[in-house]
Amino acid sequence: MAAHAQARRGSPTSRITIERFDAPGSGPHPVVMLLHGSDGLSYPGRYATAARSIAAAGFTVFLPHYFESTGDRRAAYGEIGSKFPAWLAANSAALDQVVAAPGVARNRIGVVGISLGGALALALSAQDARVKAIVNYFGYLPGQLRAARRFPPTLILHGDADRIVPVSNAFAIETLLQARGGVVERQIYPGQGHGFGGAAFTDAASRTATFLERYIG
Repeated sequence: MAAHAQARRGSPTSRITIERFDAPGSGPHPVVMLLHGSDGLSYPGRYATAARSIAAAGFTVFLPHYFESTGDRRAAYGEIGSKFPAWLAANSAALDQVVAAPGVARNRIGVVGISLGGALALALSAQDARVKAIVNYFGYLPGQLRAARRFPPTLILHGDADRIVPVSNAFAIETLLQARGGVVERQIYPGQGHGFGGAAFTDAASRTATFLERYIG
């Protein structure tokens, strides 16, 4: 079931809706924040389906509507850089709300990010030690990462035919995290673009569940 809450920190622009998808059985359950991509929630069923799939594996999933912090429905490519700090702040505020939610294991938190959400997940984890695991689906390397000194275990999933976020980002993220002592797993899918289909989609979902179970389950 999806519920709604408000995350608040500082200015009114940081007030965003957060959908909750509960795991089956009694809690407390480990937590996953699912960060959507630049398409926003224009196709809400897409992310709700992903959230329910993760929840079915035993995690309480929270889906922040972080574009609400800037009044956007979708991300304009030319504005991603300037709005990234506001979206990061909104997700940081959402994490405060998630940790305070009832029925969750607040010391077992992971973040799954899709595309833009992957970059935000990486940036959030670099500044907040409460994040214990990251799954980055074809996200780019955010500038905020270069000065960071701590990273949780990170799973990188990317297609080698991605024309929107080139696969070079996956290797750059891996190199940076490993240089700072981070634990990194990487899977590159031949022929897959910005989004996975067929066997790659199934494999990525399986790797995600296994990775999250290992580090926060």
